[in-house]
Amino acid sequence: MKTPKDLEENTLKAYFRQIQRTALLSFDEELELSRRIQNGDELARQKLIEANLRLVVKISKSYVTSDVNFLDVIQEGNLGLIKAAEKYDHKKNVRFSTYAAWWIKQSIVRALSKKRRTIRLPHRKEELLKNIQKTYYILNQELSRKPSIAEIAHDLNEDPEDVASLVNSAGSVFSLDSTFDDDSGTLMDLYEDHSYNPDNELMKKSFREETMKFLEHLLEKEKQILLYRFSFYGGKKYTLKHIGEEMGISPETVRQIEIRAIKKLKEHAVELKEYIYN
Repeated sequence: MKTPKDLEENTLKAYFRQIQRTALLSFDEELELSRRIQNGDELARQKLIEANLRLVVKISKSYVTSDVNFLDVIQEGNLGLIKAAEKYDHKKNVRFSTYAAWWIKQSIVRALSKKRRTIRLPHRKEELLKNIQKTYYILNQELSRKPSIAEIAHDLNEDPEDVASLVNSAGSVFSLDSTFDDDSGTLMDLYEDHSYNPDNELMKKSFREETMKFLEHLLEKEKQILLYRFSFYGGKKYTLKHIGEEMGISPETVRQIEIRAIKKLKEHAVELKEYIYN
């Protein structure tokens, strides 16, 4: 008798065989499909999606753990692929796989993040809730009492009503020193450590990798100046004067090169902007 694991493996094998039958697309074919999609061609959208299902599988492998089903991860990645196919613009002159990777990763990471909560919240509210919890415990220590919603909201520069609404929808905030009925321990013993967040670390790593790819559009001197200016070296942002001394040019020359480099990147950075704010 086949076990659930055997059934899952058979399903995966059948799926892999199916998607491998679809030929990969050339860059020109991708651009042509994008033109047709923008004209409302549903068949073109479907063809672009089907030709890139293998990309989803490749990316999904990095997110599978003992408690996460591979098929579930692939399904979430496919939702990101569908969104990428809808937004892909041939005018940007970027390979679809480069553009779609962002949407696939975003869809997977956000889905996994939501599944960790009993009450699911939008991604931005999840981040705000984490900040509320962190601020609560900090103020609790500083004030030696439970902070009010108004005090938490003031510290976060948020509207008190928004903070109150979010706390109510997500559940109460408890003191880490709260004990159990049998006095066998405190909430601190069970509280999840958020000092390391794998999701955030992954997003930061992915964003850095894709940013470095975009910088390849620049001349070497332009690239180096932007790396200095935007904290890619040791997390420190260097001044125009310091960069000029390092490169043997004047601060004004550094400034002009920086402006020119940023202008070059504007067109190529559109997909990064879409990824962050959607």
